[in-house]
Amino acid sequence: MTTGTEDVPKPRPLGPAAAFRAHWPEYLMEAAALGLFMVSAGVFTTWIDGVHSFLPAAHGWAGVRRAVIGVAMGGTATGLIYSPWGRRSGAQMNPAITLAFLRLGRIPPWDAAYYVLFQFLGGLAGVGLTAWALGAPFTQPPVHFVVTVPGPAGTGAAFAGEFIIGAVMMGMIAAVSNRVGWARYTGLLAGGLIFLFVTFESPYSGFGMNPARTVASAWPSGTWTAGWIYFIAPTAGMLLAAEAAVRLPRRTPIRCCKLHHRSDRPCIFCGQRVSRGF
Repeated sequence: MTTGTEDVPKPRPLGPAAAFRAHWPEYLMEAAALGLFMVSAGVFTTWIDGVHSFLPAAHGWAGVRRAVIGVAMGGTATGLIYSPWGRRSGAQMNPAITLAFLRLGRIPPWDAAYYVLFQFLGGLAGVGLTAWALGAPFTQPPVHFVVTVPGPAGTGAAFAGEFIIGAVMMGMIAAVSNRVGWARYTGLLAGGLIFLFVTFESPYSGFGMNPARTVASAWPSGTWTAGWIYFIAPTAGMLLAAEAAVRLPRRTPIRCCKLHHRSDRPCIFCGQRVSRGF
């Protein structure tokens, strides 16, 4: 089965010990990126949607509150993707994205395993830090550790929502991040999609799209309601989008799994120290 990357040199796989010795800075950067994202999510959600919000609690304002949180979260993701650390690690920040790139052969197996592990650890650290700093306004309802649980429409709608947003996000990344002239906008488009997902999809699933993000909130809160959805649905959606991206006519080879590749930082995936074209 082809992946559309056969004409692109693949990264050199390393064993578990060698990979860790060579690439531990990138693993820590992935952990820090998702940790900071969770801190931002906790702080802004507590400020905007908590009991002391400056916006009215009336039902008619719910969409406005989601939109403001969406702007904050989309902006945070964009900033992390374009940050020096994000440009070096690739700012995947999501095990589902990492697994999709593993399927495409763009990240070696042990690097993928460490990326996933450190994404989980970083998310947990971010939520733990936020809980310590904010206390009850963050840990108690209505914020409640920013957990992801199905909305009133039920688990079917939550599964569909998570599957769709996962597929859309990975489809955009595969289509844009490796295309000359468009790659530089990947972070902006990712941030824009997060804004849309938080604003319009979160009432159905709580906007997970990221197994590590879900565990980061579920573990300390003890709330695992329909937790299987947030592992299976976004991962399946992203894997499907990755398959579709390499099977479409006139497909563009997936050259690297960084969301923002133009940098002067070393790249552990394609072996370049400075990007020259994508």
